[in-house]
Amino acid sequence: MTIALALHGGAGTLRRSDMNPELEDAYRQGLERALEAGHAILRAGGSALDAVCASVCALEDDPLFNAGRGSVYNLDGKQEMEAAVMDGCRQDAGSVTGLAQVQNPVRLARAVMENTPHVTLGFAAAEDFSRRIGLPMQPPEYFHTDKRWQALQLEKERIANGGGDDDIPEDRKHGTVGAVALDAQGRLAAATSTGGRTAKWAGRIGDTPVIGAGTWADAHCAVSGTGHGEYFVRAAVGHEISARLRYLDETLASACDAVVHGQLTPMGGTGGVAAVDRFGRVALPFNCEGMYRAAIDGEGRKLIAIYRDENQR
Repeated sequence: MTIALALHGGAGTLRRSDMNPELEDAYRQGLERALEAGHAILRAGGSALDAVCASVCALEDDPLFNAGRGSVYNLDGKQEMEAAVMDGCRQDAGSVTGLAQVQNPVRLARAVMENTPHVTLGFAAAEDFSRRIGLPMQPPEYFHTDKRWQALQLEKERIANGGGDDDIPEDRKHGTVGAVALDAQGRLAAATSTGGRTAKWAGRIGDTPVIGAGTWADAHCAVSGTGHGEYFVRAAVGHEISARLRYLDETLASACDAVVHGQLTPMGGTGGVAAVDRFGRVALPFNCEGMYRAAIDGEGRKLIAIYRDENQR
């Protein structure tokens, strides 16, 4: 009857010296709410899929995190949200991209998985489908935050002054939320949602909706990634972690470290993952300044952390 849940709220976080106590407390409370939203479902005997969707919805509704209501702006000053879910039982999956008005993209990703013959829908077609099935839609002002708009202006200024991809400030690099879970029936699931990268090109698709890259679940583990999406796609991060468990008989921790530190880092990719295996073991590695993260593993140990020097698994 082991249950476990782990989640992330984005990697590349601000340094401790740049975070005021009020903002830090708000982030920790947001992580706590999301963790409880999913774990309550697991404690009641609910499914891993329901749990990860509940956790991710809580993060999408919190403007502090770059997903749903807190999504960043692309280079054209628009928001293009993405999400994915994967049920490890049969490896069913659904994902969406290019959303502008769907309140909870993760719910639409699940609807694609459960109610269409496809894995991925995008842009206007995805939003039309969302309206047809009655999911909540919101006007652009619902998703606006001054912080994200200001970040776009700063990023456009940096680019205009010759700034490259290697010197993007940490707080503008990454911002994806995700959750992974093991339920009492031994089922695994993953869900991921993002607003992408500040000042990305319009139409850019990241790793979140690419099954096997930013989102993966099977009978062995569930993985949700956050980081520089192009590298996560090239390394097939989620699937690669699972493959190391299946073919090399590695532990979850060693497989995650091998991919995050051994593959992403040499490529120049930064970020991290939240992962859980079929035994309820949790891993939350990252190779940048920090990662908003929370977990309750199969032994009931709880973690809510932001910075690198806090307890890790």
